Amino acid sequence: MANVDTAVANTAAPSIGETLGASEGQVALVVSGYVVAFAVLLITGARLGSSLGYRRVFLLGLQVFTAASLVCGIAPEVYSLTVARFVQGAGAALMVPQVLSGIQLHFAGRERVKALGFFSIALSGGAVAGQVLGGLLISADLFGTAWRPIFLINVPIGIGLTLVALRRLPADGVHDERQSIDLRGVVTLSAAVLLVIVPLLLGSERGWPAWAWICLALSVPMIVLFEQGERRAAAAGGRPLIARQVLRSSAVRAGLLAHGVTTAGYFALLFVLALYLQQGLGKGPAYSGFAMVVWVAAFGLAGPILPRLPERFGWMPVIGCALLVVGYLAVLAYLVLGGRSGPLLFALLGIGGLGLGFSSNTLIGAITSAMPTQYASDLSGVVATNAQLSGALGVAVVGSVYAALVGGSTSPAGALSAVLAGFAGLALIGAGSALRLVPRAG
Repeated sequence: MANVDTAVANTAAPSIGETLGASEGQVALVVSGYVVAFAVLLITGARLGSSLGYRRVFLLGLQVFTAASLVCGIAPEVYSLTVARFVQGAGAALMVPQVLSGIQLHFAGRERVKALGFFSIALSGGAVAGQVLGGLLISADLFGTAWRPIFLINVPIGIGLTLVALRRLPADGVHDERQSIDLRGVVTLSAAVLLVIVPLLLGSERGWPAWAWICLALSVPMIVLFEQGERRAAAAGGRPLIARQVLRSSAVRAGLLAHGVTTAGYFALLFVLALYLQQGLGKGPAYSGFAMVVWVAAFGLAGPILPRLPERFGWMPVIGCALLVVGYLAVLAYLVLGGRSGPLLFALLGIGGLGLGFSSNTLIGAITSAMPTQYASDLSGVVATNAQLSGALGVAVVGSVYAALVGGSTSPAGALSAVLAGFAGLALIGAGSALRLVPRAG
């Protein structure tokens, strides 16, 4: 649900602006407000889970998300819709990290590999489902409600999930509720993420105005301030927002780099492929949404395949990244040879989807297995935030490059070919970083 609502509002933006009489800037805030709140509060949400209990915080986040979805769906004007979207993002930030934390705490060995497979399918499939579901529901215009069903559909789903969670989620263990949250760390890290995510989300479509560059520049001293505060908290015997041991782990850093660059390429592909098909070839939103269905289906194949491989087959992160390179290059070759769209394009996208499935599942598994379960919340928050920021960075940079190429003398197919070459380069970087995760013989 959280990933669907990241993407679905993009599809609904024109309809929201028309029915509520909202300006372009107001609609952009509706779309981006959710992602901002989500990205900024992920690490804080993860830490709250370790302090108050993962089950408890998951249920709280789910209920906040569901209630905010209801308010979004019945919002009479753009201002209440904007506020509800921010609250919805905050609910997602409470809910999502607990999933990965719970997997780390309650699954091991092959069962953890299976659980991570489902987790990765939800992450990847949610983004595509948001595009497809948004296009279908808005086109249907059920009872003249236009865009509202894209939010209202979360209400029965959220109620059903709450009932299932109450019955099925393991009870929280004993938690030290006296363990205080590092409020200074929360403030400084939230400010740093805010200064990065807002210009990445809004700067590109506005031609990178001065304020976007100023925000990005200010994020650097804010990150330094956060790091200094974390060190002081650890030196004083307190609990930093992110445990120092996690940041010092070479395996965690290598895994985050590999996962970040492959995630950036995936979200950027979602964005530029939609531009290519709709603006470049004149296809409809539903067509461009379904274009990635084969990718997600292939991604899902990795889930049942991985647990059947030898338990210590440590090369899969590298193999997954390499297969992702092959997928990008296959689509590039198709375009260079004169192809433009159709079933063959979708089939070739499936190669990349399978590669991303292998790499994403095994990279998350390697990151979360690199540390004891006492660091589950730290790893959950860092992995989720890394993915959000990487995805936003990929869309911002690649979207700007694609628009600049098309705005010049380059054809849409030529522009897509150029960015596909860049995606292949990112996947190669991911493979190089993943090499550091391969167990050494002896």
